[in-house]
Amino acid sequence: MSKVLYERAGAAALLTINRPERRNAVDPETADRLLEGYERFVADDQARVLVLTGDEQAFSAGADLKSVTEAVTDETLAKQWLADRPNGPLGFTRLTSPKPTIAAISGYALAGGLELALWCDLRIGTETARLGFPERRWGVPLIDGGTQRLPRIVGMGRGLDLILSGRIVEADEAREIGLLTEVVPPGRHVERALEMAEGLAAFPQKTMLSDRRAAIEGLGLPLDDALTLEAEIGADSTATGIEGAARFASGEGRGGEGAGV
Repeated sequence: MSKVLYERAGAAALLTINRPERRNAVDPETADRLLEGYERFVADDQARVLVLTGDEQAFSAGADLKSVTEAVTDETLAKQWLADRPNGPLGFTRLTSPKPTIAAISGYALAGGLELALWCDLRIGTETARLGFPERRWGVPLIDGGTQRLPRIVGMGRGLDLILSGRIVEADEAREIGLLTEVVPPGRHVERALEMAEGLAAFPQKTMLSDRRAAIEGLGLPLDDALTLEAEIGADSTATGIEGAARFASGEGRGGEGAGV
């Protein structure tokens, strides 16, 4: 049985971690399959959004520490193991997707599992979602982007709260602090993520992708530099923008019609 499932669902690529017996923990083979799935998505021009998910019980419990410690027995081997995985220990966490990504979360998204969710642009969680970095208790470091992405999403104060304390937050609090984009009833997380994917896919792609790129690449730059970057990236979409403005002027999309996903 494959540890990662890849399928096309309309305009989306659905990438599912498939290790329910291990709460979808990621061992080295699973990480390799995740990277393959990501690369397949990037190469498919018809797949406009990636939806990453697990099962009802767990999005992912993070790295499979049992398999990692069996393979990596000392500090030298650990450093070599990390050097051999330049795209991230969990597969692709040090890469930036060129297209939108959504995490569909039910149950636990812990440790590296939360880092995978943070890699995504948007996070849809069920009322059963539980998110956090419990590896704090065992001295395991965050090395799949958690220390960098979490503060960018929820702010430094709240980010440090979760990073330092290792506490697990439930769905309602996660939504309040911006960690979850939306909370849905149990069982609806993948359905809702795919609905959102179809909505994103329906927009003019060139400007949506350029605006996304400007937001991601401009974060952390001084404002003047970020505005220059925005102008440079936006200039490539001028023709598309003029066409869209003409459609608006003719009445298309007024009153909020077609807005949102």
